[in-house]
Amino acid sequence: MAKLKNIVKQLSEKDYRAIYDSLVNQNAEKTAYVLKALREMQLTEHRIMVQLDLNTNAYYTMRSRLGEKIDEYLVKQMESPRTDLLRKVANINEVFFTNKKTIAIATLRKLERELIEADLVGELPTVYKLLKKLHLHTPDFFQFSQSYNRSVAYMLAVDKAEDVLADYFKKYGNYFITGDATEKLSLELLLKEMHNISNLYDSHRLYVYKCCIIIFHRLFVDKQENLQPDEESVEDILKKVEQIFATHNLDPVYYHLNLLFEFLKLEYYNHYGVYKQAEKYFEEVNDAAISLLANYSYYTFSVQFLISKLQRGIRMENESELYAEQETFFAEYEPEEENIPQHIIYTIYRALCSYYVNKYDETAHLLNDLLNNVSLKRYPQAQMEIKALLCLQYCLTKKIGLFNQLSTSVQRQIRLTGKDACENLLLFLKMLKIAVSEAKREKKRKITALIPQFKATKVNYFAPTYLIRMDDKFIARLIALEVQGDSVSEDRD
Repeated sequence: MAKLKNIVKQLSEKDYRAIYDSLVNQNAEKTAYVLKALREMQLTEHRIMVQLDLNTNAYYTMRSRLGEKIDEYLVKQMESPRTDLLRKVANINEVFFTNKKTIAIATLRKLERELIEADLVGELPTVYKLLKKLHLHTPDFFQFSQSYNRSVAYMLAVDKAEDVLADYFKKYGNYFITGDATEKLSLELLLKEMHNISNLYDSHRLYVYKCCIIIFHRLFVDKQENLQPDEESVEDILKKVEQIFATHNLDPVYYHLNLLFEFLKLEYYNHYGVYKQAEKYFEEVNDAAISLLANYSYYTFSVQFLISKLQRGIRMENESELYAEQETFFAEYEPEEENIPQHIIYTIYRALCSYYVNKYDETAHLLNDLLNNVSLKRYPQAQMEIKALLCLQYCLTKKIGLFNQLSTSVQRQIRLTGKDACENLLLFLKMLKIAVSEAKREKKRKITALIPQFKATKVNYFAPTYLIRMDDKFIARLIALEVQGDSVSEDRD
């Protein structure tokens, strides 16, 4: 709630009254009460829920809608000056055809300055095109021709930077799932290309786009800051971007990218294990998580937040609480099935939320749907990991026939891929086979001995088996399995 409360308290009195009156006029009295409580009353969330007679889900839904209403209002206020400028550009030919030359030139030069200040680079060529015509017979014609060429080139550079940004995170999704060295090389080449584009111009926008890649690359590809003498640290980059956003506070793109950089701050502190600092950003990102997942995949690998959210739950030992919030958390989210890496992570997140509240059949259903409905031929590691998680569900629901069949399939794939690259999966399946074997002696000792070996293995691809908490409860659930009939022996491969 910290983010929403801070925003509400920082609203001007005029903006606060306008939002409050709008809610009242729309018969949203309870939402208006939440707004008033956050601004004027020192009430806890629990107290607000009691006052309004709301359960937790209903309250969080109402709070989320209040945040959306405030965002909509602020965006409208922010866009109005830019809308006026765009309207002027739309009427620019009227200035050219209906005014004396001196007035037209003065008007266009003023519009030029306003567009530069607002960083509306896409509109500048239109202004320079007319200024060229108005100076056709003067020495200044060359100056405005050059300005026209530069503005067109800069506009194309910004477009190219946005394309590189989107391409980088598309390829990162493939790299994250597969760990493929060729994909990693592609990421490094795209990072170099973004550096080259950014170096062409002294542009805060190109700098911001470059930083979207630089920070993510250091955290998730290089995974350490090996700085050259002339390179900025991540903390310095974050501070500089924050200053750019504050300076250009009317820019609607920066308004939205602020969420992206809050997400990067969260991941930065998670990466270095500074969890107290990370918590300052978690609530802010979590409040806008669906927007991050749905609308920011062109600017970052936004689905990483779901992994971080699950890891946080496991670290804080409250992972079982994630299942209850899913209904409201994903209420307005439609996964993009064509984006296979994103869809894999989204489905595994939901499956593991079910697993942590002991809904093993539901978990199995989600994993089976993923295997059956999404083509994973390009992602054999992901396919094996998903099957391994499904094997666990079959063990816990005592469907040993299905377990035998699926574990054999995984082992066959491991042999084709190479045991050295999938050692974690071999150890994971070995634990499960011990659990379902007829031999009851020393199951706990054998499984307990395998867990440190499993945790010590390292893989360079996304391995959701590492998101299974292997504590005493996990061991107890496995050794409690009493299997009759078709047992399995421990794998000797």
